[in-house]
Amino acid sequence: MDWAYLFEISLTGLASGGLYALAALAFVMVYKATRVVNIAIGEILMVGAYLFFTFSASFALPLWLAIPAAVLCSGLLGAVIERTIIRPLLGEPPISVFMVCVGLASVLVGLVEMIWSADQRRLPDFMPTQPIMVGEAFLAPKIFWGAVIAMVFIAVVLLVFRFWRGGVALRATASDQAAAYSMGINVPRVFSLAWVVSGMIAAVSGIIVGSIGGISSSMGVFGLSVLVVVIVGGLDSVLGALIGGLFIGLVEALAGAFIGGEYKLLATFIMLVVVLMIRPYGLFGTREIERL
Repeated sequence: MDWAYLFEISLTGLASGGLYALAALAFVMVYKATRVVNIAIGEILMVGAYLFFTFSASFALPLWLAIPAAVLCSGLLGAVIERTIIRPLLGEPPISVFMVCVGLASVLVGLVEMIWSADQRRLPDFMPTQPIMVGEAFLAPKIFWGAVIAMVFIAVVLLVFRFWRGGVALRATASDQAAAYSMGINVPRVFSLAWVVSGMIAAVSGIIVGSIGGISSSMGVFGLSVLVVVIVGGLDSVLGALIGGLFIGLVEALAGAFIGGEYKLLATFIMLVVVLMIRPYGLFGTREIERL
C-alpha cells in the first residue's frame, strides 16, 4: 500500500467534497423551507456558470463585477422559478412538484443550448495556479482553492442565517410553518427567500466547478452526485450536507483511483443504497421525512 498516494487521493477527494457540500447546501436550503425536492439544482448551477461566462467573456466585465452579477442574476432566477412555477403548486402532492422540477431541468438545458450552444467552453481563470503541496502530497491548485472558497462561503452563509433576521425567519419556517404563520412571519416571502439564496449558492458552486473542468450543457449531471450527497446526509440537514459532501467526494476519489474513473458514479450509488438500508432518512435527516 502506497500510503503517500492514498493520502494524496484522499485530500483530493475531500477537496472535491467541499464543492459537493456547497451545492448540497443550496438544495437543503430549499427543502428545509419549502419541502420541495429541487432535482434541477444541477441545471441552476449550470446557468450560474454560463451567466458568469457571459458577463466575463462576452461583456468583458472585470471578474470582481462579473462574479457578483452572475450570482445576483441566479438569485433572481430562483425568485422567478419560485413565484411562477413552485408557488402555484403549494398544497399539491409532492410527486407533482417533483415532476415539475424534472421538467424545469430539461427546460434549462434547452435554453442553455439555444443561447450558448452545446459546445464546451472554458471560464476565465480567477484562482491561483501555483502547485499546492501538503507534505509530499500534490493537490491540484484549482481544486484546492475551489474547496477553500466553497468552505468560506458555506461558513459565511451559515453565520448570516444564524444572526440575520431573514435567516431566523427561514429557520423558524423550516421548523414549523404553522407556528411561523402564528408568529407573524410572511411564509410565502420566506419561500421566495429560500429559492433566491439557493440560486445564489448554486451559482457560486457552478462558477467554481466550471472553472475547474469547463462548462457545457451537460453540467447538470453534477446534480446527480449532489442528490446522492443530500440523501446520504439527510434531505433536511445542513450538517448532513456538509459531511455527506466530504464523504461522497472521498468515495468518488478512492473509487476513481483504485477501480477506475468510470466506476465513480457506481460507487457513490452503492454507498447511497448501503446508507439508506441502515438509515432510510439519511445520516443526519429527520425520521419523519416522507420519501418520494
